[in-house]
Amino acid sequence: MNTSVNNNLFVEPTAQLAANPAVELVALTLTDVPQMAQLESMAHTHPMSEGCLADCFGHLYRVLGLKRSAANVDADTELVQGLLGFAIVQQIIDEVTLLDICLLPSLQGKGYGKLLLNTVVASAKVSGAVVLMLEVRESNLTARTLYQKAGFIESGRRKDYYPIAGGKEDAILMDLAITPE
Repeated sequence: MNTSVNNNLFVEPTAQLAANPAVELVALTLTDVPQMAQLESMAHTHPMSEGCLADCFGHLYRVLGLKRSAANVDADTELVQGLLGFAIVQQIIDEVTLLDICLLPSLQGKGYGKLLLNTVVASAKVSGAVVLMLEVRESNLTARTLYQKAGFIESGRRKDYYPIAGGKEDAILMDLAITPE
């Protein structure tokens, strides 16, 4: 599967990266799937399997990784070999869907999610998208706030979509209209 063309559509928000030279944005490949799966299991209550993650490397997908720069790998990130987080998007014609955004739990709430999201939005613009869509757990108030601050609006719900301990919770559907620059 050739992912190099699609992954080249990721653009780096240089101001944010310049402010934090200890990290870099890179296109991930199938060889990164074991580290992605490990990170998923650390960050999500219901993580995607390695097989599901591997399926996200087809021609409709782009997978972006946030890694410590080689000189800055520390004990906190060695568990995932320098991988701090990642984002997976799927594009069908002019619609982009953010399928997953995942960060090392110790880095959540420190601006790294915003960095990944801003990169996804910028890349959606470059790719000619008119809308960026996502779904988020109703209980994930931190992510919902991040998306709202980025301009996403609630566009619907999937009732009892996500499993939780003792039941299910709704998925909140959110959209961001993409305007060309």
